[in-house]
Order: sequence, then C-alpha cells, then structure tokens
Amino acid sequence: MRKRKLGKSELLVNPVGLGCMGFSHAMGKAVEHDEAVKTLRAAYEAGYDFFDTAEVYRGTFADGTISYNEELVGTALKDVRDKVVIATKMGVWHNEDLSLRTDSRPETIRKSIDESLRRLGTDYVDLYYQHRIDPKVAPEEVASTMADLIKEGKIRNCGISEATEEYLRRANAVCPVTAIENRYSMMARWHESLFPVCEELDIAFVAFSPMANGFLTGKYSPKTKFEGKDDYRADMPQYQEEGYEKAKPLLRLLAELAEKYHATDAQVSLAWMLCKKPYIIPIPGSRKLSRLKENFAAADITLGADEIARIDEALSGMKLDVFGGHKPKAN
Repeated sequence: MRKRKLGKSELLVNPVGLGCMGFSHAMGKAVEHDEAVKTLRAAYEAGYDFFDTAEVYRGTFADGTISYNEELVGTALKDVRDKVVIATKMGVWHNEDLSLRTDSRPETIRKSIDESLRRLGTDYVDLYYQHRIDPKVAPEEVASTMADLIKEGKIRNCGISEATEEYLRRANAVCPVTAIENRYSMMARWHESLFPVCEELDIAFVAFSPMANGFLTGKYSPKTKFEGKDDYRADMPQYQEEGYEKAKPLLRLLAELAEKYHATDAQVSLAWMLCKKPYIIPIPGSRKLSRLKENFAAADITLGADEIARIDEALSGMKLDVFGGHKPKAN
C-alpha cells in the first residue's frame, strides 16, 4: 500500500485515515472508554497511521460523565506516538440547538492548543486545523498565530477545515497550509472546484464524511432507528423518505460497481475518490473494527480513468439531498 504525502509537509500516511469523532460524538452515546481505546489501538495495528480528532468532539458515557475524543486517541496511541500522524482542530463549538459557534481569536487558539496537547498527552500535534472559518477574524491573523505555534514546536503543520479558495490563498500566503479538510463524497462534490488550487499550492485534500454520514454504505434507510438526539444522522436529509428516494439511483450504481469489483458499497465509494486524485485522503469513521478494516482495504481497489469518468457523469445527472447542502456556505 503506497503512502500519500500530506501536502508540502514531510508527513507520509496510508491512503485511508481514521475519523475518530464517532467514538464520542454525534453517533449516539459515547463508546465506553476502555472499549473505544481498544478499538482505536486495534485500528493502528490494522494499518491506520493517520488519526483525526477535535476539541469539540465530546459526548457523554452511559454514566453521564464526559467523553473527550482527544483523550481516547491520546491514550490509545501513547506508546506509538512517533509512528502515527495525529490531527486535531480548534475554533468551533456547538450551541444548544447544535448550531456552530466559531472563535478563532489568537488567544482562543493558544488556549485550545494547550488544552488539546494535555488531553492528547503529547507535546506536539502533527496537523492542526482551524475547524471552521471565523468571519470575525481575518485569515492572516489566524495563519500568523499558526506560524507562531509552529515556531514554538506545539504544532508541526497547519490546516483549514471547510476552506474556501479565497480564505485558503490568503492564509497560505502567511503560513503554508499543509491540508484542507472539507466534506467530500459521491453525494457532496461541491468542493471539487478546489482541486486545481490544491495542486497549485501543494495542499492535501482530507475528505471528511466520505460516505455521506454512512449513507453510501447502503446499510441505512429512513427505517433505521438512530439513537435520538445524540445521533445527528436522524435528521439528515438523505435519511428522510424524499432524500432516500432521490438517492436510489446512486445506491443502484454502487451495488453494480460493488459486484463488479468484488467489494462493498463503502469500499467503492472510497476507491472512487482515492483513484481520482493522489492527494485525496478520506477519513471515514466507524465504531466497529470490522468496518474499519473494510474501509482501510478500499485502497487496494483500482478504478480506471474511464470508470471514474462514467461514475462522475452519472453523479452529475442526479439531484441528491445530503447533509451539508449543495454548495459552500458564505463566510
């Protein structure tokens, strides 16, 4: 399995990374501490070497205590710290109604990185993202703070999540950006306009929600019983009757491709993006080790350029409802 380079950095990682959010956030009650740590460690043993977390990823264990995702990741990888790449994020929190509140002021960034380092049990973060753009703080100010943190050794590379081209260019002019982490899947292609920018500036595209919050696995439908308010998928448009009906042609396409390549729907959806560009690194997440191993093996599937073009043409003719909308939000 050939490793991929994270942008202009010296970091090399396997083609599929692990989005760790679901162990403690947005997918129901948090996985019990020991079980989560055991699964994360097993993911490392299975080949994962790129782990993605964030300060905002937190939920509650069954006993009501708080599960901090960064603590789980840090505990699982403590004795192999030099063999893995850890990414975390700052600058966003959830309000009571689950809307996002942003704060990327320099003083907030500095407080956040110190707390993240403490929770992770490490003295540096390999890749530190601004989790969402803060319209109240200029990209140059954020980037300048990131550059200072690199000089201080607290972070080794900086990134931006849900980046726009203008913001990315302005930030990169002050502090070289190693990666962007944007929503990307067969159902969410609006950030493909950033591909030429990534190529020009030598920036990796880390794809979050690469399976549209599980939808592209083919395992869920409007009949699925999600875990109440602790599982954000219940209200997503792709899991409503109307959205599901619109997506049936895509599910049929995936099933056809899965049979052709002797793979699963999930593996095909990941292989599609892996074979599109060498700088795309998807970070699917799961709580189940069997699913984690399945996702990792998607890197062994090769789709030719003609196949990719055929899939893209089919996708372009579909009108799909998916969480995240159909275009980047204005900043």
